Amino acid sequence: MKALYIASTGMSAQERNVEVISNNIANMRTPGFKRQRAEFEDLLYQQISRAGSQTSDQGTLVPAGLEIGSGVRTVATPRVMSQGSVNVTERELDVAIRGEGFFMVDLPDGRTAYTRDGSFERNQDGTLVNSSGFAISGGITIPGDANSVSISPDGTVEAFIGTGGVPTQLGQLQLARFVNKSGLESMGDNLFLETPASGPAQVGIPNADGNGNLLQSYLEMANVNSVTEIADLIAAQRAYEMNARVISGADQMMQATSQLR
Repeated sequence: MKALYIASTGMSAQERNVEVISNNIANMRTPGFKRQRAEFEDLLYQQISRAGSQTSDQGTLVPAGLEIGSGVRTVATPRVMSQGSVNVTERELDVAIRGEGFFMVDLPDGRTAYTRDGSFERNQDGTLVNSSGFAISGGITIPGDANSVSISPDGTVEAFIGTGGVPTQLGQLQLARFVNKSGLESMGDNLFLETPASGPAQVGIPNADGNGNLLQSYLEMANVNSVTEIADLIAAQRAYEMNARVISGADQMMQATSQLR
């Protein structure tokens, strides 16, 4: 009975949906995290009677065909790239992006990764790095005797060196934009990679050419709404239960058929 297999695809799809929702909820406090949603599509149809086919010599046509579907599958889990809430942290190396753009991170293998997580640190050499120790693109190094580092809305990094009364410019933070942000590949560690679907990175300075501006001593939090996620979780659970009931009903029908005398 095909109903067994059709309902099983529904259960599998809702199981994947719950996995996506659980990952969103798990990352509610992850800086710069962007929630995902599961998207579904129906499977192939068995054409028993095709709509528009001729049914008589007089040219009578079938007004509506007879099609039996094969179920559903999860086709994509795109990220919702909306702005997350911006919270004050009072750390001078925390930076939030308000608007479009991603920070660029230099990976050890030579690739460039992208992130919305602006929780930066200094490594043993004074180089500005992310929380995983990867250098922020631009090669910004903060001397050990630097005081009161400031990061302006346009990404200019300055600091007072030693006892000097004039700030020294240390570098410029840049942002990257993409035509299709949802096409970026997640690699963990709050990092994304460019893909053919995302298009090439469009690099520019903050607060110009459509890029967002930077806020020092702030962090962008996850754009996960707990109420929305719980509502989606309940809906996914009920859909899973209904598919399970279909399997139970199909099993009872097969049992009744096997007991016929």
